[in-house]
Amino acid sequence: MGLRERKKAQTHAALSWAAVRLTVERGFDKVKVEDIAEAAGVSPRTFNNYFSSKAEAIAFRHLDRCLRVADEVRERPGEPLWDAITGSVLRQFAPDAEAIAHPPVADAAQWTEGVRVMIAEPALRGEMLRAGAAAEAEIAAAVAERTGGDLEQDLYPHLVASAVMGAVNTAIAHHLRTDAAVPVSRLLTDALARIAAGLSTP
Repeated sequence: MGLRERKKAQTHAALSWAAVRLTVERGFDKVKVEDIAEAAGVSPRTFNNYFSSKAEAIAFRHLDRCLRVADEVRERPGEPLWDAITGSVLRQFAPDAEAIAHPPVADAAQWTEGVRVMIAEPALRGEMLRAGAAAEAEIAAAVAERTGGDLEQDLYPHLVASAVMGAVNTAIAHHLRTDAAVPVSRLLTDALARIAAGLSTP
């Protein structure tokens, strides 16, 4: 990336994390675009240049992480496919720079409950589905490149991508459902290992 692209990516990430953090803390209906922009240190106009809605800004965090999984899978050609996938997923779902720089103010139990409420928000579901579909398509393309498959004709890349997104979504849902008793990283590792054991590379 050039400097301009890096700054745009940083602004995207900062706005998305601010949207997530404020929504978890206050509730979806109590957060305005102006609040998100202020928390990210930009103007509301800048927010509107990047996102069309609060829901899109929130969903972008999930989309961005999953797209980076696809990018990293491409960048780890020397590893077995499932090792590359697992390493990429764990790396992208660890706390990132935005979360470290602007940690949530609530305690862990309050944060978990806030995330649970946020992802159940009807206004967010459509954006999350769109984000998941876009991420799955990109992961499938990365797998096809890694395996020499035909993205249009072969089932395998799409099956792997669907399984990876299923593992991510299921691990996160289980983490929230069990009051975060088991770290999401352990759940992701377990879920992907089980899939890899029965979905070998062609």
